[in-house]
Amino acid sequence: MKSKQSSQTEKTALVPEINIQQVKITLIGDSSLISHKWSEKARKQMLDKQMKVAKSAKVARDPERDFLDSLYVLDGQSLENRSDVKKARFGFPTIALKSAAVCASLQTDGGKKTTSRAAFHINGDLVEIKGCLPEPREDMVKVGMGTADLRYRGEFKNWHADVVVRYNADVMSKEQICNLFTLAGFGIGVGEWRPQKNGSYGMFHVANEAEVKALGV
Repeated sequence: MKSKQSSQTEKTALVPEINIQQVKITLIGDSSLISHKWSEKARKQMLDKQMKVAKSAKVARDPERDFLDSLYVLDGQSLENRSDVKKARFGFPTIALKSAAVCASLQTDGGKKTTSRAAFHINGDLVEIKGCLPEPREDMVKVGMGTADLRYRGEFKNWHADVVVRYNADVMSKEQICNLFTLAGFGIGVGEWRPQKNGSYGMFHVANEAEVKALGV
């Protein structure tokens, strides 16, 4: 005699397919992009502090090394000195661009961070920064209470980047994606001293057809 459970008709849950689309947009810098990658030295100092390792004697500041360490290098290339910069390709974290667009969603009608964060993703970990090579810059920054220090970082003055975005077309359209990045480039920005942090660097806009053609991308 069959059990009641076995006699029941088994049903398979059907999961609807997600309407995933992909679009490539070109971002053109409206102000310099200041790169500030955490160096291995800085990472080690943070770890040593957490592990209560005794502090070692301070070494002399090396502005050139600080500049090189502030850059995100593609293809696993290493930067030993300034001459290597001319032969290297550089990038910037895609998560920074996505975070800017997600923050900008609050400026849209009914926009929510949680919705936009789940609605699109940017391919890859780093997006290539094109159009120029980084130049070193020196800035005075405040650390702690009234204490000042110097920072040496890389600056991309005339930059652009091609970003490939995958998005759920049932939640957000291609036009809405472009609008988010336009708002992000003006009001949020990326990198150091961006508008979100009371600065004016790292601003950008979504290129129109004429600009894309002029860039040859």
